[in-house]
Amino acid sequence: MMASPKRFIAGAVCPRCAEMDKIVMYATDEGQFRECVACGYKERQGDAESEVAELDTRVNSKKNEDDHTVKQVVFFKAGSDE
Repeated sequence: MMASPKRFIAGAVCPRCAEMDKIVMYATDEGQFRECVACGYKERQGDAESEVAELDTRVNSKKNEDDHTVKQVVFFKAGSDE
């Protein structure tokens, strides 16, 4: 198997340096890897010691709490130039 091209994962956060959008994923004969281009962190996906089942992104790490407060909105008529 040839190595696949490295592809950036949008929104992924590096577990070592916490930089966002610096993680690339690629596959080689040895397996599938993710690597941080900022700090050099490298991890093989599917390792028994790897506890991360999913990449941390800004989507899956944000708390999903809706703001249920009611805010009044007032509209004003634009003034005329008469």
